Amino acid sequence: MEGKVSVPSKSVDWKTKVQKFGGMLSSMIMPNIGAFIAWGLITALFIPTGWFPNETLGQLVDPSIKYLLPLLIAYTAGANVYDRRGGVIGAVATMGIIIGSDMPMLMGAMVMGPIAAIIIRKVDKLYEGKVKPGLEMLVDNFSIGIVGGILMILGLIAIEPIFNVILSGLSTGVNWFVDKNLIPLTSIFVAPAQVLFLNNAINHGIMSPLGIEQVVETGKSILFLVEGNSGPLVGVMLAFCFFGKGVAKKTAPASTIIVMFGGIAEVYFPYILMKPILVLAPIFGSMTSLTIFQFFGGGTVAVPSPGSIIAFLLMTPKGSFIVNIVGYFAGMGVSCLIASFLLKRDKTMVDDTEELIETEVGPINDGAALEHVAAATNTGQTITGEIDPSRIHKIVVACDAGMGSSAMGASMLKTKVNKAMLNMEVINKSINNIPNDADLVITHEDLLDRAMENNKDKPNIQYLTLSAFMDGAQYDAIVKKLKDE
Repeated sequence: MEGKVSVPSKSVDWKTKVQKFGGMLSSMIMPNIGAFIAWGLITALFIPTGWFPNETLGQLVDPSIKYLLPLLIAYTAGANVYDRRGGVIGAVATMGIIIGSDMPMLMGAMVMGPIAAIIIRKVDKLYEGKVKPGLEMLVDNFSIGIVGGILMILGLIAIEPIFNVILSGLSTGVNWFVDKNLIPLTSIFVAPAQVLFLNNAINHGIMSPLGIEQVVETGKSILFLVEGNSGPLVGVMLAFCFFGKGVAKKTAPASTIIVMFGGIAEVYFPYILMKPILVLAPIFGSMTSLTIFQFFGGGTVAVPSPGSIIAFLLMTPKGSFIVNIVGYFAGMGVSCLIASFLLKRDKTMVDDTEELIETEVGPINDGAALEHVAAATNTGQTITGEIDPSRIHKIVVACDAGMGSSAMGASMLKTKVNKAMLNMEVINKSINNIPNDADLVITHEDLLDRAMENNKDKPNIQYLTLSAFMDGAQYDAIVKKLKDE
């Protein structure tokens, strides 16, 4: 199997544009997930209806959702646009819309943060090269102070009322979906979007802010479980454990553990991509789970991220444990049954993948299964090309969020690089945050166009793509290519 160096396509297709927009949204939320979890745990434990009601500790809930979380999002969003200066002015500008509203301004922060950062970046360019030596710090600080103060006042007087109308409309729409019992139908769109690497955008860019609004009103939200419920995904993996063929069957048990307890959904994507009709299984599995959650009062107090069953249970509020557990395993069961039926009647999945992998990397045993997760998708679909190893000192394994699948892939590649005695640094990052000193970027083939589009100002970066982040054989081929050339 050859690695590939790909050339950017002349036009960015719709999928790349959607991924890029979704990545922008999720990149504002995901770095702050720990803060959301902290707030969710305090809410679940100490509010009057929580596990351990405590009036003193319960005082942390409202200020955190009104001030802490929106300001963290605003800072992160601004920093994504213009580093620390963008982050600071993003938080300052967002304070104006927070003060004037009774609603949590999470979505307002996602808008104000980047806008404020763009404005200060343009202001900085106006006086770039025109400041007398010794006055740089004075000008830098006062420019943020003046522009930030103006934006804060505008936020309070003019922008906050607009956001209140928008958020009220969105809240009304969500409540209408809930009242009409239509939430389960979202699975028709969400499940296919997951395997196009839009899972983080949906979960953290859309469902999380809307879900927080519901938590403030009702103490929990089903919206966190539209994408954050891993039960249906685990069901597909279990079907491969019983009825898969070749390497797909051998790697499925390890993948099941990773998805269920690690919450890394990307591990499951190759199994769907190798047989797209299997997407019907998570669609109906998720619909089953959401129907149970909706009719029997399920939901969580914050987004269960990563989508591990452990995070799912930790975010479950008092009084919802039984329905959440039943919904999780019901969705898993339905998904497993449908996927099993489709796999059993499939006559095209011949058992030839094992021979292919064994030819390249030697016999596969159960102990090595983790290194060969999703190796069944390794069917030579890569485009061959040349790379220059002499210019490669820093390798970045990049995925959408830069946390789950890329972290596991980078760990695997680092081990192989060290064994090969190659003097190369291996790290993992989000596609949106590739460092300037990166020499080689390794990403999924479905994310290549987006990676190149986001980093087109870094012409020296070389690219290789994978059909599966957890395919040990492809990393072996990359290491071989780095050594041989």
